[in-house]
Amino acid sequence: MKEALHQICLEGASEIEMPDDVVPALAEVPAQTSPYVYALPAASLLVAACGGGGAGGGSSTTPPPTAQVPKPSTDAQASRFILKSSLSVSEAEISNIKSIGYEPWLNAQMDAPINQTGVAWLASRGYDQVTADNFFDNEYPGDYMIWNQLMSDANGVRKRVALALSEFFVVSLTGLDFSWRAQAIAFFWDQLNSNAFGNFRKLLEDVTLNPAMGYYLSTRGNRKEDTRTGRVPDENYAREVMQLFTIGLYQLNNDGTRKLDANNQPIETYTNSDVTNLARVFTGYNWDFTGNVKTPATNDPTRLINSTGYVLKPMTIDPTKWEFPSTTSQHSALEVNFLGTNIPANTDGTVALKTALDALFNHANVGPFFSKQMIQRLVTSNPSTAYVDRVAKVFNNNGSGTRGDLRAVFKAILLDDEAMNASGLTAPTFGKVREPILRFVQWGRTFGAASTSGNWRIGNLSDLVSGLGQSALRSPSVFNFFRPGYVPANTAIATNSLVAPEFQLINESSTPGYVNYMTSAIGSTNGVGGDVKAAYTSELAIAHDSTALLDRICLLLAANQISDTTKATIKTALDATTVTQTSTTAEKQRRVYMAVLLVMASPDYLVQK
Repeated sequence: MKEALHQICLEGASEIEMPDDVVPALAEVPAQTSPYVYALPAASLLVAACGGGGAGGGSSTTPPPTAQVPKPSTDAQASRFILKSSLSVSEAEISNIKSIGYEPWLNAQMDAPINQTGVAWLASRGYDQVTADNFFDNEYPGDYMIWNQLMSDANGVRKRVALALSEFFVVSLTGLDFSWRAQAIAFFWDQLNSNAFGNFRKLLEDVTLNPAMGYYLSTRGNRKEDTRTGRVPDENYAREVMQLFTIGLYQLNNDGTRKLDANNQPIETYTNSDVTNLARVFTGYNWDFTGNVKTPATNDPTRLINSTGYVLKPMTIDPTKWEFPSTTSQHSALEVNFLGTNIPANTDGTVALKTALDALFNHANVGPFFSKQMIQRLVTSNPSTAYVDRVAKVFNNNGSGTRGDLRAVFKAILLDDEAMNASGLTAPTFGKVREPILRFVQWGRTFGAASTSGNWRIGNLSDLVSGLGQSALRSPSVFNFFRPGYVPANTAIATNSLVAPEFQLINESSTPGYVNYMTSAIGSTNGVGGDVKAAYTSELAIAHDSTALLDRICLLLAANQISDTTKATIKTALDATTVTQTSTTAEKQRRVYMAVLLVMASPDYLVQK
């Protein structure tokens, strides 16, 4: 890992566009020196995309059990917990959680009603109207929608979980090509958001019948077999719902480890026959055009545009509700046998779907398969088997006999001793690299970013050079931005049998790309996309006091996990230019911008502990 990432970072160094007075300070930022972790080159801000220390995540050795602490005793403890649970932290939240305790705070966050849905926001901005702007043919309102959802203040915990779910049940706006695709991705996001603390079984069904998913994985319009032409049902969703959304490729023990056969080899969970049979269940579904109204396109009156309703409700198996109504069902009437489950021939399509999803939901793999990936998304890349086992047991039974209770599962993940134990702060293999999306969203929420236009004109940030190299709801494939078992080849991570999922995003292009983008965003005069600017109100008020300024930023961005050495280096850079209470606003802004950028580029910040 040391040589491979060192080369990536050095190759990216020339691409970083930094103010002249910032570069010397960066050379002083100390590298991580863990034997398990890449010792980052101290040459530049490349630490940002190289990921810093602890990239592999959680320890393979479980910390000694300790009594659960009901309340944080310090601001840093409070901030650390909130940053795992939510998208950002504020001083008010720190005060609140210190007063009422971890679990009451988490309960209150989970109980909070959804402030505004993505679909409702699009409608409030007129993006559901047929106008000369042709919103119906464009993706960008979908980008605006998700940035508004993630950057706005309300429901931070719910949205953090929904974002994690969007990287498990993947639909990508990039792969949608039909009218009102922005509304379709908004409806998909809304279903993840609304189901975040509901039941996995309902979420699985909502995902299966979602119109965007139907298009993305070919369920929509999937037709039954035809012996005359040799046509067979499309197997895309049948395969992915098993491989990615429920049970995975190999049989698992409850602690997430693979079961082995007599030859010490992993046992596959399903066969091609299982896929072929299950595919029959997902035939006969299409978009529901009930109540549809057609409106002439403003720029082409000969073109009739469907209203948005068909992308805002579940797909239907009733052919009379399709865009071109029919009396002929396209659902397969053949018998289905998969994973030991039998669905007799001529079973009603709705009943067949329920039977199939019930079988998948009740498979023993789902608890550990899902739980481990959610731990990876929220807490640590390499959770101990004991940690996975504890959470999977809660998935299997929430204590009241209910399986798949997501509220209980996410509470188990976040309140587990392995997630909260202070030993994780120094364990070289505990933690995870913060995804670029999470860094950017945290910046916006922490420093009061707002949209001048109200439209949140932040577009697709997937480009490695001009953007973040990652953009919400825009995975390059159904396999997410990165795989849960990704191991950087020829690295110390591989040598120590660890994984580092987010490192799949790191290369010599994304390294300077992230730094350059954040440099522009943090200090932008016109705002990101000419629209979204951070206020830095509290930071500007103390800009003259570099110690207070740095302490505040380190607490809110990194739960005080920035080392004294790194803080001293950054402080030296800040103090190189004198700023007083009577300094100009521009001078104060420059100091604030530099402080935020240097913290967000430090390895101490980039690894969430």
